[in-house]
Amino acid sequence: MQHQDLPSDYFPMVIQFIVAVGFIATTMVATHLLGPKRKSKIKLESFECGIESQGNARIPFSIKYFLVAILFVLFDVEVIFMYPWAVNFKELGTTGIAEMFVFMVLLLTGFYYIIKKGALKWE
Repeated sequence: MQHQDLPSDYFPMVIQFIVAVGFIATTMVATHLLGPKRKSKIKLESFECGIESQGNARIPFSIKYFLVAILFVLFDVEVIFMYPWAVNFKELGTTGIAEMFVFMVLLLTGFYYIIKKGALKWE
């Protein structure tokens, strides 16, 4: 006999969701009402590790910094997918090896494309 999901089965999750949202709302309202409201020029200034702010914070950054950061995250996440495959290597059999081979080919193709485009070259 197959068990069908009833709406009452989801009641604990609904309660947990309501409690979580209620806690967030209560905390935000309480901190807004109870927190200090002293604003001054010094308090509203940017603070970075005790170093005095200089100039405008909106100066343009080199896109290379962001590109390398995004590529690092992308390839780092891709490597994370290899761990479960390595752990279950024997159970996956030939199909698992073929799928990982395709995955690696696509990953290395992307890496080759990035190198050829010069995305990792600093000028």
